Amino acid sequence: MAIVIDLDVQLAKKKMSVSELAAAIDITPVNVSVLKNGRAKAVRFSTLDAICRVLECQPGDILRWEPDATNVSGGE
Repeated sequence: MAIVIDLDVQLAKKKMSVSELAAAIDITPVNVSVLKNGRAKAVRFSTLDAICRVLECQPGDILRWEPDATNVSGGE
């Protein structure tokens, strides 16, 4: 996937655990872990807003785009 989740970086900067973040944004620790480990297929804007509010960061601090090796081509 070309979207990379850097939630673990932001959690480390704030010295916050997955459980603490989950409690602060009122979602399950399992769902935070799914997002943190890059297994999420989508994220709600309300969840992203809550994460940014609690971690005092911008969405770009959590989500970034990297080209896939399969998406980079010399043609087309």
